[in-house]
Parts: sequence; structure tokens; C-alpha cells
Amino acid sequence: MYIIGIDIGKNHHEASIVSYDGVQVGRSLRFSSTHKGADKLMEFISKNIGDSPCIFGMEATGHYWYSIYSFLKTKGYTIYVINPIQSDSLRKMYIRQTKNDSKDSFLIAEVIRFGQFTTTSMADEDILAMRQLCRYRDSVISSRTEIKLRICTILEQIFPEYEKQFSSLWLSTSMSILETYLTPKNIADAPLDELFSIIKDKSHNKLTMQKAISIKEAATDTFGIKIAQDAFAFQLKQLIDRLNFLDKQIEALDEEIVKYYENFDCYLHTIPGVGVIGAATILAEIGDIHRFTNAASLVAYAGIDPTVKQSGEFNSTHNHMSKRGSPYLRHAIFTSAATCAFHDSPMNAYYKKKRDQGKHHLTATGAVARKLTTVIYAVLRDGKPYEPKKFC
Repeated sequence: MYIIGIDIGKNHHEASIVSYDGVQVGRSLRFSSTHKGADKLMEFISKNIGDSPCIFGMEATGHYWYSIYSFLKTKGYTIYVINPIQSDSLRKMYIRQTKNDSKDSFLIAEVIRFGQFTTTSMADEDILAMRQLCRYRDSVISSRTEIKLRICTILEQIFPEYEKQFSSLWLSTSMSILETYLTPKNIADAPLDELFSIIKDKSHNKLTMQKAISIKEAATDTFGIKIAQDAFAFQLKQLIDRLNFLDKQIEALDEEIVKYYENFDCYLHTIPGVGVIGAATILAEIGDIHRFTNAASLVAYAGIDPTVKQSGEFNSTHNHMSKRGSPYLRHAIFTSAATCAFHDSPMNAYYKKKRDQGKHHLTATGAVARKLTTVIYAVLRDGKPYEPKKFC
């Protein structure tokens, strides 16, 4: 039996063949991530070990391993995909700690040979599709956040008093006024009845004429920049247009993600504080729950386990979160945990307990995130809706 370690790259991969007694067979092979490169790998294997049985090992490097994994899987080979952290640990055992593609492919094979590793597998089509959509949604949300910050920056310069007129700048009433008038001068010059008509319509009659008067007075007496108004208005118009476009994209994405989520017999959305989109993201990142032996392994995969610092008699009492797992899963769990912390549920009671112990808000939320992860594990493992349980 031979082990073939593959160091994954964007355009090229490196392969090394290692026997089960740890001896490298021949030199390593550099091959491209193409059909021709994959065929070259097959020729390399045949030339060096013939038809001898072999298994493959590779690192889960971004999405670059998908293609070669898929190719080898169709050939019927056994492939182990490991977390890069595991090969890094082995590399640190070497005094010189050499870092190159040839050495890395050998070390990956060594990790497989030693057998001390956990694997990642290619998700089934629906999970992979949902994961792609959820990650894309995350990037769209980030883009929208950046645009919102830019809009705030412009308003702080030309109309600093405007944001105080609303409980949130992003309410439909507020955004409709901005989109219609763009600058405080235009608001100050607008007929009061026209301004009130927008406010009345968008607030569904909740706001009165007094609000229109208040906004108009603030615009007239603003301490904002009075020069270069056309440039600010042009920029603000484009930013609002982009914001509206992204809002529509997110709405369409949510509908598509929900369609995929409903294909699974999953009950993560029954956990208080976990919405359907959050549940879809968590499921997409976890995939098959049975690849985790227990809740602790899922906590570690999410990277919300504490780091351990110990030397001799010293034990650190201020350990930080490892943050070594899936950043997408960690973000989804933390977002849900923040909601759970203020939701009427046992999670809320657990959050309050940590706060009563003097824990900082973020520390208490991190504790809730770890508890939530154990609940997520149980719900996915049992395939049943969430059942309230008191956490102590």
C-alpha cells in the first residue's frame, strides 16, 4: 500500500508517493489543475508503483481541492482530505521546518501514514450548492455594510443632524427622503406638504406633520458642509442605487437558500434565536454531522474552543478562542448566539448567569455560542426538533 500526498495550489498541485514505512518513492511531481495535469498524475503513479494499491491525502485548501478530488473519486480511489492545521503540526516537528511544495506533499502523506487526522469530504450536491449561496450571501452582506458606512460618512459631512431624526437611518421613511432629495438644501427648499406626503406614505401614517417640520428645520439650520453639494449628491445617489440593488439581491438569495434548506429534513430553525437563513448556513458548513464523533469535535471545528496554555505548573486562566475552524460556521453560530442571548429561552438564562458572574458581554456570548453548538449537534444527530433544556 502506498500513500500519495498532494499539496494543493490554485493552478498547480504537487504529489509525492510514500510507502507505508515512510520512504518516498522517486521525486515529487508538479502537475497542473487540468485534464492534462490529472492524466500526468496517473502516468506518474503507474510509472512508479504500477497497479499497487494506493490511497490519497490532500489538504482542504480553499475550494482548489474540489476538482482533483472529484477526478480521483470517479477513478474509485480512497481520498482523505485533512485540515491544513494537522500538517502544520507535523511540520513543526522538523527542526528546519522547510516550507515548499515538494516537502509539503511528503508531509501530507506522512499525516495519512500516522493516521492521526480528521477528514473533510466533498459535500453532496444540495449541501455544496447551499454552501455556495450562503457564502455568497455573506459577501453581499459585507458589501452592503460597506456602502452603508459610506452613506453615513457623507451624511456626517453634509447633514450631521439627519440621523437623529429617526430611530434608524435605514428605515424606509428615512431612505425614501434621502433618495428623493439627497441634500439638506433640497429638503429645506421642498414644499412641506410634499415632504409630509412621503413621510406619511412610508411610515404608514405612524409619523405626523411634526416630523416633516422637524426634518425641514434641521435641514435649514444644518451645520454640515455647504460647498460641493452637487458632488456629494451624485455620490449619495449612486450609493443608494447600489444599496437598493444589493437589497434585492439579498432578498432573491434568501428565497433560493430557503428552497435548498427545505429539501433537508433539518430542524435547526426550531432552536430559539436561529432563523432559517442561519440554520441553512450552519447546516451547509457542517454537512454530514456523523463525521463528528461528539459535540466537542464540532465546537473545535467551529473554532470556538478555548486555546490551552500550560507550561510546568503554569496554567493560563485567560485563554482566548482558538478561531481555527470554519470562519463561516463560527460567524453563523455567533450571530445566532447573540440573538439567543436576548431571546426568551434557556440560552437567555445562561447568558444572564454568565453576566451575573461578572463576565464581559462578549465572553458571555462566547459561552452561549459553545452551548448553542452542543444543541446544534444534538438536533442534527437526533434529527428531531429542539426541545427546551435548562443550562447550568
